[in-house]
Amino acid sequence: MKKSHALAFAVLALGMGAALAHGDGEHAAPRRFDATKVEPTAFGQEGNPKKVTKTITVDMTDAMRFTPPDVTVKRGETVKFVVHNDGKVLHEMVLGTKETIKEHAELMKKFPEMVHADANMAHVKPGRAGEILWQFTKPGEFQFACLQPGHFEAGMVGKVIVK
Repeated sequence: MKKSHALAFAVLALGMGAALAHGDGEHAAPRRFDATKVEPTAFGQEGNPKKVTKTITVDMTDAMRFTPPDVTVKRGETVKFVVHNDGKVLHEMVLGTKETIKEHAELMKKFPEMVHADANMAHVKPGRAGEILWQFTKPGEFQFACLQPGHFEAGMVGKVIVK
């Protein structure tokens, strides 16, 4: 679990202060890449915007689907995901392993007011677009999902295949 998630859970568990809702779409100031703060994960790491080698557009709809539902990238590529919300409700795209996505979805059920904004996620208001810059450092199959209440359960999940 990332340090930012652990801190959010600790604050919630202790009942310290009110938190903004996870789905409010105003999580944080725009991300600025800082190589000294990049944290490797089982599915890659935050990408350097100067090293983007591929751009992939992903559309999200209120039918609880991503288009395309699956993407293929090469190991080592830094990908810029441009994520469009074509719906009328807030959606998000969160990258992770099958296990981390499932774990995050379960935690969102328990802590729906959790505040966090990590490099592997984009929260996108209706009619808007967001971005994720990600470097895929390991081969395998990974997921992306919308973890807004009920969306993951409705099948709003996609796959990233890293060759």
